[in-house]
Amino acid sequence: MKELASPLRKFSLGGRLDPAVATAFACIVILLLIGSLYSRNFLSPEYLLQQLKVAAFLGVVASGMMLVILLGQIDLSVPWVLTVGAMMSSALAGYGGAGEVFAIPFGVACGLAIGLINGIGVAYMRIPSMIITLATNAVAQGLMVLYTGGFSPKDTASPAMRYLATGFAIPGVPNALVCWAVVGVAVVLLLTRTTFGRSIYAIGNRERAAYLSGINTRRVVMAVFAISGGLSAFGGVLLAGYASKAAQSMGDAYLLPAIAAVVLGGTSILGGRGSYLGTIAGVLLVTLLQSILSVMQMPEFGRQILYGAVIVLMLLLYGREKAIGR
Repeated sequence: MKELASPLRKFSLGGRLDPAVATAFACIVILLLIGSLYSRNFLSPEYLLQQLKVAAFLGVVASGMMLVILLGQIDLSVPWVLTVGAMMSSALAGYGGAGEVFAIPFGVACGLAIGLINGIGVAYMRIPSMIITLATNAVAQGLMVLYTGGFSPKDTASPAMRYLATGFAIPGVPNALVCWAVVGVAVVLLLTRTTFGRSIYAIGNRERAAYLSGINTRRVVMAVFAISGGLSAFGGVLLAGYASKAAQSMGDAYLLPAIAAVVLGGTSILGGRGSYLGTIAGVLLVTLLQSILSVMQMPEFGRQILYGAVIVLMLLLYGREKAIGR
């Protein structure tokens, strides 16, 4: 019970702020100051609101990634699960009224199905998550290339998808940001108010101990991967609505940033520890960093090197910490 209570105390928003989370927020302030040196508009309300809107897409994807990482696993199928969600929802929208109604649920359902396959492979077939998710990512890519014939998709997003990504149901607040807020609240409630959430932390700390304590570890792992797939696909639906259409490889730019956002926010990449507040900080930090690197005209390969270096550094830090703790 101590192992279950400890990570939840660290998660509490009312308790002591995790040093990693505090560091992430301090870095956000520093990046804002650096950005203001490059552009006077960097601190304007309009620009900051636009950055929050962009962060919302990454935030939705990172929410699912955080749950998987809390298990001590990894989901490398994000790029093409996101693309599948975008392309399948846009494809169904092309069938008229009924298609437009079910376009968003269908896209998310496709992601849930792929995530479920990942979960079954990890939980029941004991395939390492890195292998099974990389394989399903390749299969999803092949299926989408087969569907499009190797050309850019001609389907366009439905009006509902565009409204969800670019509209303003609340004056001054982008709908994409509202979607991220809803997802965030759901994840926080899941982790802090349910047995399922406590089970995620327990499995991440020590799966065998969690199993011996009576937790159905296989079912939890399978469900978490399904949720991750659904959230990745939902992120793809939002991106398709934002761009008015889907595109091949549109999810490639979200894998490393999603992982980086989670680990920068203090979630141990080895599992068992982390807070959603930290993930929020990590998403904002990565989004601002991307914006500054874009202003500095850093090429894409430079950004990928930076994200990879961050992940390796955090792995070294958390790996040492966990080894000492044991």
